[in-house]
Amino acid sequence: MDLVRMGIIGIGGMGSAHAKSIVDGLVPGMKLTAVADIRQSRLDWAKENLPEDVKRFSDGREMIDAGVCDAILIATPHSLHPEFAIYGLQHGVHVLSEKPAGVETKQVREMNEVAKRSDKVFAIMFNQRTNCVYRKLHEMIQSGELGAMKRVNWIITDWYRTQAYYDAAGWKATWNGEGGGVLLNQCPHQLDLLQWLCGMPVKVRAFCHEAKWHDIEVEDDVTAYLEFEGGATGVFVTTTGDAPGTNRLELTFEYGKIVCEHDQLTYDHLLVNEREFCKTEKVGFAKPPMERIQIETDGKNEQHVGVMKAFADRILNGGPLVAEGVEGINGLTISNAMYLSSWLDRTIELPFDEELFVSELNKRRKNSKIKEDKGIVFDTKGSY
Repeated sequence: MDLVRMGIIGIGGMGSAHAKSIVDGLVPGMKLTAVADIRQSRLDWAKENLPEDVKRFSDGREMIDAGVCDAILIATPHSLHPEFAIYGLQHGVHVLSEKPAGVETKQVREMNEVAKRSDKVFAIMFNQRTNCVYRKLHEMIQSGELGAMKRVNWIITDWYRTQAYYDAAGWKATWNGEGGGVLLNQCPHQLDLLQWLCGMPVKVRAFCHEAKWHDIEVEDDVTAYLEFEGGATGVFVTTTGDAPGTNRLELTFEYGKIVCEHDQLTYDHLLVNEREFCKTEKVGFAKPPMERIQIETDGKNEQHVGVMKAFADRILNGGPLVAEGVEGINGLTISNAMYLSSWLDRTIELPFDEELFVSELNKRRKNSKIKEDKGIVFDTKGSY
């Protein structure tokens, strides 16, 4: 194989953006050969905007069965991601799924088991891992030069959404249609980065406020406390109701503090290990000597195109992926734990009872109402 024939399931905002990237030649080694969507309006869009030889299907399974693609990109509503991934892997195609991996870890775990038994490539669209800032931070943490982590705080509140945003698509912000709010829609990337950088927490205590700032079913304001193996702690704050918002990631280690904000990394580097300084320094109010460093990166940030490039390269040449598909369960585990903690009003230890989570979610689905779909409005970057 010298060319990956790609089929996209779901050509709404994200799916159509991915389709255009492939058609415009931004992904070497990949050709768009098919798209699928249950909405005739989107198939009409494909007919008008994509090359004539791109085949159109009203069902993703039918597209897979037709043998017109070697790989699929899943850009459907969240709950369908595992379903199509399982079908694709079991029917001989490579799979790249949009985030999140799914709504429930139980369902995603089943998907991962299928992926482990398959010889096909399975990847997930964690495009923020291509950001030079997060890549550099990951590199520094993995090298051990920062010492042990002591604390992480992430305020990610620059997700501001109006009521019109939620009203535009009937399935969004409903327990039945989307399965959650800001944690499941806007924050999968940050929760993935959190575990990619810091590892998985062992305890979660969260407060998820539903319909606090908007007329919706699900949460639009969250504050969560995390505990990690080894004693490090963290706080994660997010909302779609703050204007102006903030995106500030602050991590404290034995050798200082790193702040990630405005696409820059600022490192307050301690010249001695704080733990050693604390134990050996004889002056009570003394502080460890430090230097402030602006960390340089390679400046590369390919986002979605970078993920698709790596996906094609893995299929054709065996290269590394940006994110293995099975890793999608990690960030979802954190958000599921946050929901469960808030619903039960108590601290949740990981791993948690997945059946209990599904039971609690189903209670909310029971009274969930999907409204009339008025056609979702996306921004220029194709964001949800």
